[in-house]
Amino acid sequence: MNIKITVSCLLSLWILGCATPRPPARPENLCSIFGEKPEWYQDAQASQKRWGIPIPVMMAIMYQESTFNADARPPRTSCLFFFPGPYPSSAYGYSQALDGTWENYQRDTGSRGADRDDFHDAIDFIGWYCYLSFSKSGIAGNDPYKLYLAYHEGHSGFNRQTYRNKAWLMNAAGRVEERAKRYAGQLAYCEKR
Repeated sequence: MNIKITVSCLLSLWILGCATPRPPARPENLCSIFGEKPEWYQDAQASQKRWGIPIPVMMAIMYQESTFNADARPPRTSCLFFFPGPYPSSAYGYSQALDGTWENYQRDTGSRGADRDDFHDAIDFIGWYCYLSFSKSGIAGNDPYKLYLAYHEGHSGFNRQTYRNKAWLMNAAGRVEERAKRYAGQLAYCEKR
């Protein structure tokens, strides 16, 4: 009898451990996000303290990249109009970090076990990358528009202004900037609580 209960418990824990975290129910409202997932607020606050990038900026970038989906990937290409093809890049997780950039983060921060589908690690990655944007591209930590352009294009691409020929990307950076402002207003309200 005890063996059956133990096996059932272990199987349940294994299934729960494999479950993908559910994105927040109301991703447009930072207070709702942190009310639903209070550990995310603690993680975002720790990243802000470590890297100096405001929480609303990091969260707006994450929203744009994955809409808080832990397993986000870019859409697959197709082969022969029917079969799923390869992914166009190695971008993955909350931060949509590429393999090489994630490996740089792990090496630079000593976070060898960090995972792109773990919110704690992903928000710290975004803070780290934005922090580097100041030293490599001179972008202030409170400039979500330019930070997102550098995040998307890479620091050398940003410095070469590769985004200038990408109206869609400049529009996306504008959305990140607007969302960061909206998130900042929301956070000012609920952080008092």
